[in-house]
Amino acid sequence: MITWIGLCAGEIWRYLDKHEGRALLKALLSGIDAPKETILMALGWLGREGYVLIEGNLPDFEIKLNPNPPKKEA
Repeated sequence: MITWIGLCAGEIWRYLDKHEGRALLKALLSGIDAPKETILMALGWLGREGYVLIEGNLPDFEIKLNPNPPKKEA
């Protein structure tokens, strides 16, 4: 399951990158071929790691790529 969540996180990243770095949750759910639950788990992971910002209120959360993502340690 962890692998699938990671792959979905990559899909979310690519989707946002193709859409000016932002999208509404509704657009992500319809634009990514994965179960809603998996998309939500991947978004939570990306948000917790600081790679995306999640703003707004239900049902119209806006997801944005973080312009200052955390740096990976070598």
